[in-house]
Amino acid sequence: MTVAALIIWLLTAFGGVTMLGLWIARGGVRAPAGTPPTRLPAPVVFGHGVLAVAGLVLWIIYMATDTTALAWISFVLLLVIAALGFVMVARWLPTRRILPTEPGPPERAIPVPVVVGHGLLAVVTVVLVLIASITS
Repeated sequence: MTVAALIIWLLTAFGGVTMLGLWIARGGVRAPAGTPPTRLPAPVVFGHGVLAVAGLVLWIIYMATDTTALAWISFVLLLVIAALGFVMVARWLPTRRILPTEPGPPERAIPVPVVVGHGLLAVVTVVLVLIASITS
């Protein structure tokens, strides 16, 4: 279960890095003149990513040391990461309603399938980490 959680977590991270790259490339940190500003606060975006990497590192250390406390810390971190993710999705959804002919905020460039895939993989990650933590 721990290896499955690691693999799914890494796939989730790949989706996150993809979205981050698109957001930055479209001016997420600093929107170009003439485009609407981002609806995603940089501290939330980067906090989500930094905590996800920290949790992943702790999970890898847990796998190497079999220290149950690290598994539970990783799980709790995932809950915080998920909360930040929900905040970003709630702020991203309205950008999908803007007509494609109108300029939109940078996050509108993020494809729906990438967001949905990232979210589904994140849910699976949380479940697998919880199961692994309970059984460790």
